[in-house]
Amino acid sequence: MTNMTFKVLSALLSYPTRELQEAGPEMIALLNADRLLSAHRRAEIIGLITHVAGGDLLDRQADYVDLFDRTRALSLHLFEHVHGESRDRGQAMVSLLERYRRAGLDVSANELPDYLPLFLEFLAQQPPAAACQMLADTAHILSAMAERLKKRGSGYAVLFQALCDIAAAQPDPDAVAELINVPLDDPSDLAAVDRAWEEAEVRFGPGDANTDGCPRADAILRNMTGKGAEA
Repeated sequence: MTNMTFKVLSALLSYPTRELQEAGPEMIALLNADRLLSAHRRAEIIGLITHVAGGDLLDRQADYVDLFDRTRALSLHLFEHVHGESRDRGQAMVSLLERYRRAGLDVSANELPDYLPLFLEFLAQQPPAAACQMLADTAHILSAMAERLKKRGSGYAVLFQALCDIAAAQPDPDAVAELINVPLDDPSDLAAVDRAWEEAEVRFGPGDANTDGCPRADAILRNMTGKGAEA
């Protein structure tokens, strides 16, 4: 069964396009028909849909890039918050990609498997209980992202709050605090942003995703990539 709420959230967390703006009424209808979220949360998301759909596309794209592409602490790549750019991330990517393919999810060559919108597309195809469990494994990341976006006054915060609602998991407060305490990059300082992203390289290949010495990270990766149990 496809969970349409996951698909709507995936679309809203993707780079804004004219097609996304035009799909606003359809996304609102799907959210209200699915009723996975409370009426209050759906109303908040509808407010974001209206904001994205009703503004100048270039402005909406610039806002998105400043938030998610130029700020590592707000990265939409989940393993960035677990491993950073260490070599262990490469094997975790390979394992997650294999799980997507087993589920029949088509992944284009230029998409990294840990990209949150893609992960949500995968969850949309899973049984509800399994999807919620996998989402719960990332609860501390989602909670920290929601808090960071709230502090920046971004309407995107509601999407992460909605994901926390669906996960219905109490995140580890120490893990959330650890992520929140990472300094935010200044998206206007392009030289600093470039240096931050060039400090390390993503490697795909040999490496053990479960040997970084962090039990919390180990558990997340095992559950997301299916090393602990298959969905």
